[in-house]
Amino acid sequence: MNTLLEESHRHLGELLTAVERCIYFLEGARSRITWPVTGDELAARNKDIDLFTNLSAVNERFAKLQDTLGTAMRHAALLAGEPSENFLRVLGFFEKNRVLKSVKDWQSMRALRNLAAHEYGTNYAKTADHFNAVNSSTPTLYQMAAHFFRFCSDNLDITASSPDFSKEVEIILRASFDR
Repeated sequence: MNTLLEESHRHLGELLTAVERCIYFLEGARSRITWPVTGDELAARNKDIDLFTNLSAVNERFAKLQDTLGTAMRHAALLAGEPSENFLRVLGFFEKNRVLKSVKDWQSMRALRNLAAHEYGTNYAKTADHFNAVNSSTPTLYQMAAHFFRFCSDNLDITASSPDFSKEVEIILRASFDR
């Protein structure tokens, strides 16, 4: 294997480790919140630093997971010999390979992720709806990651470069299929 190809394989392994890390910390943030949240609860606890810090962490980590997974998917598609300059083609490739159930699922989560960047002010009902949507979409994102890990292992013979998060993430991903 030439040096450039070895470097590309190593880079994907590092991206897979980064995806595992995102999953681990997203699940940690989600576990600190009693779901579902309500607008009334958020209004009543509007000065609860721990609650709003944890909600913010869920938002940030959900977005980071999708961004990192997308970067890894693009890189894996390139290694698989697929055109990767158009991300819609990358998504189509992974839909055909059963990493994604549908491109629309990814796009829906992307729209949800983009909403995370907006401030909701004191419209606590809208804020609660947003966080509940992020929470209920997370298992689907985890399942995409699980299928992607399998694709990389089976088709590219590439796994996470570090086992630091692998055991815990395997448990999290297995549980996502039971939800």
